[in-house]
Amino acid sequence: MSYKAAVITVSDSGFAGERADESGPLIRDMLVQGGYEVVLYRILPDERQELAACLGSLCDRHEADLVLTTGGTGFSPRDYTPEASLDIAERLVPGIPEAMRASSLQKTSRAMLSRSVAVIRKQTLIVNLPGSPRAAKENLEAILPALEHGLAILSGSARNCARPLDPA
Repeated sequence: MSYKAAVITVSDSGFAGERADESGPLIRDMLVQGGYEVVLYRILPDERQELAACLGSLCDRHEADLVLTTGGTGFSPRDYTPEASLDIAERLVPGIPEAMRASSLQKTSRAMLSRSVAVIRKQTLIVNLPGSPRAAKENLEAILPALEHGLAILSGSARNCARPLDPA
């Protein structure tokens, strides 16, 4: 089954045209290669309410099954992507950011500084990825294989996460 995805880069300088967005297009390309239909790519400023409104609208209109944000997950005074995601969340998915951080910690101790979250609103999964192209790529590689099954469960096209036992 093909899923619809949206990619949102959160960056004041990217929104102002002062810096080229490298992470958003990279994520978009990875999704397309993974069989997703990317229905939206947008750059937004680091404005919590604007991002929350965009995320909520995408979910409420079911424009995308998966929304990946990039940027705004660090300690900078204007980094509010996790808070914007939590503002519109109906359910949390802690295992996804835990898996991303665990994978990244194998490469850098700075991974523990990520404040990324993953949430569900209606039938849409939202995942915050880091803003650097390298970190966004590594984090998406860590979770992409499991996302399709999670989206199948969320959409109702799969019933459970149980896997058959491997024959001995």
